[in-house]
Amino acid sequence: MKHIIDELERRREIARLGGGEARIAAQHKRGKLTARERIELLLDEGSFEEFDMYVEHRSTDFGMEKTKIPGDGVVTGWGTINGRVVYLFAKDFTVFGGSLSETHAKKIMKIQDMALTNRAPIIGLFDAGGARIQEGVAALGGYGEVFLRNVLASGVIPQISVIMGPCAGGDVYSPAMTDFIFMVRDTSYMFVTGPDVVKTVTNETVTAEELGGASIHTTKSSIADRGYDNDVEALLQMRRLMDFLPANNTSGVPVLPSCDPFDRSEPSLDTLIPDNPNKPYDIKELILKVVDEADFFEIQESFAKNIVVGFARMEGRTVGIVANQPMVLAGVLDSDASRKAARFVRFCDCFEIPIVTFVDVPGFLPGTAQEYGGLIKHGAKLLFAYSEATVPKITLITRKAYGGAYDVMSSKHIRGDVNYAWPSAEIAVMGAKGAVEILYRAELGDPEKIKARIDEYQKRFANPFVAAERGYIDEVILPRNTRRRICRALNMLQNKQAENPWKKHDNIPL
Repeated sequence: MKHIIDELERRREIARLGGGEARIAAQHKRGKLTARERIELLLDEGSFEEFDMYVEHRSTDFGMEKTKIPGDGVVTGWGTINGRVVYLFAKDFTVFGGSLSETHAKKIMKIQDMALTNRAPIIGLFDAGGARIQEGVAALGGYGEVFLRNVLASGVIPQISVIMGPCAGGDVYSPAMTDFIFMVRDTSYMFVTGPDVVKTVTNETVTAEELGGASIHTTKSSIADRGYDNDVEALLQMRRLMDFLPANNTSGVPVLPSCDPFDRSEPSLDTLIPDNPNKPYDIKELILKVVDEADFFEIQESFAKNIVVGFARMEGRTVGIVANQPMVLAGVLDSDASRKAARFVRFCDCFEIPIVTFVDVPGFLPGTAQEYGGLIKHGAKLLFAYSEATVPKITLITRKAYGGAYDVMSSKHIRGDVNYAWPSAEIAVMGAKGAVEILYRAELGDPEKIKARIDEYQKRFANPFVAAERGYIDEVILPRNTRRRICRALNMLQNKQAENPWKKHDNIPL
């Protein structure tokens, strides 16, 4: 029996070495961890259970039958993060550059199927060069099978992609269909075609970083949700993120112990809004002072900064936060902000995460660039997302809520459940100056009259009470009591049940 056990250990040791010590050293030299080191850091100590360690490719073309390595370039299995089950796969760049073969794809498909069957999140760690050219269409078929499972799992279990090295060709489409994508700065890249192909086809000279690095995808394309400085930071932040996410779409949000009293008062919020209505303030200060223990996991923090989205907890339960940011473009809604928030709202609705919306929005951004860029449809995405969402929705208007943007930002008219306003709220079709210039155009030549008209308009409409008189605002609250009022409203809505009319699926304005 001992020789059999020795043989098992020998085979395990070979499989764990992946592409060998030289390639592992090369991986470390690039500032990257190996696939197994990443898994060890991501999961609870000793919790990883590996599957298909000994799987090898079956290709015989181009001399491939002479080069076989156990595992075939991907490590798959399951484990726990803070005691909660997750499935995962990690591409092993030391084995055939992490390229995808038919058997490599089957390993990933098995884990995807298990995650969906057992209703647990799946995390993919990507560090690969695309399809294995030697296998041709067999590799492409494998990609197609993986893509299909991404789609079937969407909205059922959370799917997280972490790009930790090159990611090209077919390998970018699977992450693109997952819920969140995170990248590592300077060592990870995502592109459909690499710099050499771009040079050949379009004659553009571009580096890998300029084409598809974290600096591009977190700020310009919005493909990636956040970028991190190294593998260690990225993986530790994934552990933090998973604490916010439900296991699946029926499990309910996780509940963590909290020492933060639900009725904590924040007197400093009474002076958060400046006296000058055109002066900005940081909406993140409000978020951090209202949520549990100032713990806020922001999503897409470097893209469309005029809107802030992310996860937090109230009384230990996860909530999604959406907030206009007056510090950037006065918090106006543009195409990028609308798309960013719409996708986040839809994710929260998929997984029964309540949504808390903080509103300070002067309207939609005017101009030819926005109109030519499809602002109408992009803005409609956010309106659509809020309207179809059936999770508990709590809205607080802190200052401006003007025009159509007032409707879009989870207003009572699109099924906001509890809609609060601070006394500083201004709810109107537009700002006083613009309104007066339209209403009293004949008096524009008299500055004194216009000033009096502006003052009159502000007194009548630059407050929350006109909306409150019509029941569009449930209550005007003291800023210092914001946390208590939101916590109580969330508790009241815990058993909310709402259903939309039956449909095969909706047709969101893409």
